[in-house]
Amino acid sequence: MSRAKALQYYITARLLLAPLMIWTIVTLVFLLLRATPGDPVDAILGNRAPEAAKQALREQLGLNQSLLGQYVDYLGQLLRLDLGESITRQGTTVWQIIQQHFPATVELTVYSLLVAVTVGVSLGVLAASRSGTALDAGGRIFSIVTYSLPVFWAGMLLQLIFAVNLKLFPLGTRFPLSETPPQGWTGLYTLDSLLSGQFGQLATALYYLTLPSLTLGLLLSGIFERMVRINLQQTLAADYVEAARARGIPEGRILLAHALKNALIPVITVLGLTFASLLGGAVLTEVTFSWPGLGNRLYEAIALRDYPTVQGLMIFFGVIVVVMSLLIDIINAYIDPRIRY
Repeated sequence: MSRAKALQYYITARLLLAPLMIWTIVTLVFLLLRATPGDPVDAILGNRAPEAAKQALREQLGLNQSLLGQYVDYLGQLLRLDLGESITRQGTTVWQIIQQHFPATVELTVYSLLVAVTVGVSLGVLAASRSGTALDAGGRIFSIVTYSLPVFWAGMLLQLIFAVNLKLFPLGTRFPLSETPPQGWTGLYTLDSLLSGQFGQLATALYYLTLPSLTLGLLLSGIFERMVRINLQQTLAADYVEAARARGIPEGRILLAHALKNALIPVITVLGLTFASLLGGAVLTEVTFSWPGLGNRLYEAIALRDYPTVQGLMIFFGVIVVVMSLLIDIINAYIDPRIRY
C-alpha cells in the first residue's frame, strides 16, 4: 500500500470513528446524570415546593417520560444542535452561556499552555543535554512535584504570596469591575484590545491573566519537561546523531537542528490533547481565581442542580476533545509516516 493510500485510509477510519465517539459521550452523559441519586426536581425546587410546580418542571425537563423516550427526544434535540435552556437563568440557552463564557476559558487555556510549553521544553532540553548531572535530577524532581500538586492548593498558595502578601497581582476576576472591558468580536480581551489599539486595556488584561495562567501553566509544564527530556535523551543516543558528531558538527547544532525536531513529535500529540482537555478541565483554576469561564459556570450549574446546563456543557467539552484528538491524529499522520500503518 502506498503512503498516500495508507494516509487516506487512516484519515477515513478516524473520521468514521469520530461520530461514534461523540455518540458514546452523549449516551454516557445522559445516563450518568439520570443515575445521580435523588430527584433533580426536588434538588432544584426543594421538597416543600408545590406539586404543580414540580410537575411543570418535570415536563420542562422531559422527566415525565420513560428513560428511552427521554433519550430519543434528547438525541433529536442534539441533532438540531439544541443544547437546551438553563433553569437557573430563565430565558438563557446553553449556547448563549457558551458564547458568553467560552472566550474567557480559551484565553486562559492559550496563555497557560504558552507558559507550560515554554518552561517545560526549555527545562527538558537543558536536562537532556546534561544527562546524569544535578540539572537532570532537578528536572526530574520538578516534573514530579508540578504534576503532583493540586491546582487549587497551588492557586491559593500563589494568591497568598503574590496577591495578599506582596500585592503584586489581583486575587482574581478577569478585568476590573470599575472599568469597561475590551470590546470586540472574539471575546478575547488581550486580542480585542490589541486589534483596537487599546494598549492600556491590553496591559490590564495581561495583568489579571498572569497569576491564573502561571498557576496552571507551571503545573502543566512538568508533563512537557518529562516528555522532552526522555525523548531527547533517546534521540541523542541514536546512530544518526553519533554520525553527525563524527562529522564534526557542533553539539549545539546537533541538539537544536537534528535531535530536538524529532524529539518534539510526541509533544505535538500531548499539546493538542492538553489544550482540548484544558478547555473543559480548568474548572478548579477558574473557581480558585473567580475566572468567568465555562469551567466556573459548569461548577455553578452543578452546585445549583442546573441539569440542562451541566448536560449541555459536558457534551460541548466532549465534542471539543474528540475533534481536537482527530485533528492531532491527522497532523501526526502527516508528520510521522509510521502512524499510517
